[in-house]
Amino acid sequence: MTAYLYQLCNAALGFIFIVFAIGALGYLIGGIKIKGIELGTAGVLLIALLYGVLINFYPHFSIGASNGGGTITLWSDSVKNNFGIVSKIGTALFVTAVGLIAGPKFFRSFNRSTLSYIILGVLIIAIGAGTAILFVLLDKNMSSSMAVGLLTGGLTSTPGFSAGKEVIGVIEDDVTAGYGIAYLYGVLGVVLFVQLVPKILKVNMAEEVAHFQAANQIQIPQPEKALTAIDPFGFFAFFFAVALGCLIGAIKIPVINFSLGNSGGCLIGGLIVGHFAHLGGIDCRIKKETLNFMRELGLVLFLIGAGVPGGVNFISKFKWIYFIYGAVMTTVPMIVGYIIARYVFKLSILNNLGSITGGMTSTPALGTLIATAGTDEVSSAYAATYPFALVSIVLAAKIVIMVL
Repeated sequence: MTAYLYQLCNAALGFIFIVFAIGALGYLIGGIKIKGIELGTAGVLLIALLYGVLINFYPHFSIGASNGGGTITLWSDSVKNNFGIVSKIGTALFVTAVGLIAGPKFFRSFNRSTLSYIILGVLIIAIGAGTAILFVLLDKNMSSSMAVGLLTGGLTSTPGFSAGKEVIGVIEDDVTAGYGIAYLYGVLGVVLFVQLVPKILKVNMAEEVAHFQAANQIQIPQPEKALTAIDPFGFFAFFFAVALGCLIGAIKIPVINFSLGNSGGCLIGGLIVGHFAHLGGIDCRIKKETLNFMRELGLVLFLIGAGVPGGVNFISKFKWIYFIYGAVMTTVPMIVGYIIARYVFKLSILNNLGSITGGMTSTPALGTLIATAGTDEVSSAYAATYPFALVSIVLAAKIVIMVL
């Protein structure tokens, strides 16, 4: 009986089961509305973080080892690597889908607003980095490594997090712990922001979407010759865009040891394939339904893969003051960026919030904004801002550690 119970628990607590159980519970929690506000897909992150916190206390447990049972491992380096793979696959699916959605109009819509997006992407990260430096100078007990962890967690930037760990002399545990401490608010703060701002301003979303679409009407040229579709769902084109993106992301600039990584590379790959829409005589146009599905699937996998390790790291060096520092590093750049986008660059509410999600490198917030606006066309502002914010956060992570 003990052996059977052990086998049953071991199967029930297997990795695949856990991933999908977190997803199911997360969507259940995310669907709860309070005064019109809901977590949506970010509910998956909440459950993933909670699971990570719990297994931090119980990484192993035994069931009648002397009677045919054994030890079930819930957390180890190999399990951590599995969640890392889930996170990377999710990121690739999500940002590639965003690139493919924005691609047909992205390169054809460069105008003065594009410069606004570039400035916002750099400025938001610069404000966050300045805040991190200020806290290190004020709090002599906090290391620059912890500050970088809090900064990259507050801006939900995995590439920045990785860059911080690569710097010679960095305390990797501090970076990891800081990232875990700030990550929860980093995600939920921006997710709630893009929902609350339209409600506070009493925005008529239907009118805003109509104005947004009218202002962004672009004639997309149709292919001059008949193209051959490889498969009915467009998987060939999608996988090709991911593969191309990974190659682009692997290119390194030796002097500063910088690369776009899979996230930035897949976004560029999606934009390129979405723009040209064909590879020779092969049709690379993908149905909107397929792209929406891939985007949502990628988002939930990313949240599970990043959320569970984040929950584990959350406990290791948690201090309330660090949580507050991380929250400030999220809130200040977000609000200042919004004010500048509205009053200096005169961006519409949808372009404004789209650029904020890109500048904050917030994948979940973009998903929430799309759901709030009811159109995925807002991803164009995200796509225009994100690459510059990505480059800036990677450089900022290295500069903060090297300077301090």
